[in-house]
Amino acid sequence: MPFPPIHNKYIGRATLLPLLFLLLCCKQAEEKKNAYLLKKTADFSISGTGTATNWQVINWTRLHTLPNYPSTYSTEFKLLYSSKGLYGLFRCTDSLLTNTLTANNSALYKEDVIEIFLQPDTTKTHYFEYELSPLDYETALLIFNNKGDLNSWQPFEQAIQRKVLHATSVTGGNKESRAAVTQWVAEFFIPFDLLKPVGGAAPKPGDTWKANLYRIDYDKGEALWTWQPNSGNFHEYQHFGMLHFE
Repeated sequence: MPFPPIHNKYIGRATLLPLLFLLLCCKQAEEKKNAYLLKKTADFSISGTGTATNWQVINWTRLHTLPNYPSTYSTEFKLLYSSKGLYGLFRCTDSLLTNTLTANNSALYKEDVIEIFLQPDTTKTHYFEYELSPLDYETALLIFNNKGDLNSWQPFEQAIQRKVLHATSVTGGNKESRAAVTQWVAEFFIPFDLLKPVGGAAPKPGDTWKANLYRIDYDKGEALWTWQPNSGNFHEYQHFGMLHFE
């Protein structure tokens, strides 16, 4: 006895459902790739080594080089937050500290450096930029980005509750200009109080900020690493990823 014919509309639905499921899975995978979940921690001391036990509860996340700025070095980061601020940790393999600048608030991006951009208020086009060199010099900037027209301001005479805490360490050599090394580590704490001009009130569990993380190295030409890809312009805030506060 022959089976009754299957109407085309049922075939269409049967084909469409797996496709919709696949698209949903792809969307969820992309959202997960573009997001970072920050776990909450008690406050702890910054040493520049990343050996505090607080860091052990999370895994490293890799930065990736941009296609036109390659390197064989690896770069990884971790982030945590407390009721007072955001903790960051970078681990960078290296062979040479291409650094000569020995003052805070210098143009550190012209030498080996790590950077984090934080955009607490995702409805605005201003954000906080923080740079830290392997020699432990910092530059902090408030950026106002009007369609690529940048205005930057530096925090002035920071009160103790607004000061960024930071430290670095190196492996395989000395922490000095042009030293041969195998790795350097950068660790920092950014108080939420410093971020108030860009909408950075202490986040509550479930809050979301936008951000991106970077590294620049000049040992063999300019090499760029990013968490979320862009054209090589770190100020493309449209390509920032999402920070979700647990």
